[in-house]
Amino acid sequence: MKQFKYVINGNVYNVTVDHVEDAMAEVEVNGTPYKVEMDKPAKKQYVTIKRPAQAPTTPSGTPVVTRQSTPGSAAAIKSPLPGVILTVDCKVGDQVKRGQKLFVLEAMKMENVIPSDRDGEVTEIKVSKGDSVLEGADLVIIK
Repeated sequence: MKQFKYVINGNVYNVTVDHVEDAMAEVEVNGTPYKVEMDKPAKKQYVTIKRPAQAPTTPSGTPVVTRQSTPGSAAAIKSPLPGVILTVDCKVGDQVKRGQKLFVLEAMKMENVIPSDRDGEVTEIKVSKGDSVLEGADLVIIK
């Protein structure tokens, strides 16, 4: 239910849209109900569910779910969602710590920091600034 307030020629109209289906709307204007036929059918509205940018943490600050890696094994940090790489904040040979910012990814007009999920050395960077990436794409390899 949406509510609107219009002032037309000094007259106040409180409009409540109760229900919309196709080209018909049920509205109330100053408490009087009306059925209104619209020129164009109402657009379908979709709700976008956003994933958390970071894993939940315990009161001590450690992630609730940790990904264990075998010492010395190389593994990729993957894109958590599709978007465009805005910044690359690491280079090959860098020693990185868990939680350190590696990339900034723009997705749905929001900037998302992509952190390292482990300590290690950057052995390969798979993307550059301005690249479009899909969800699950390898961004960097850390050994």
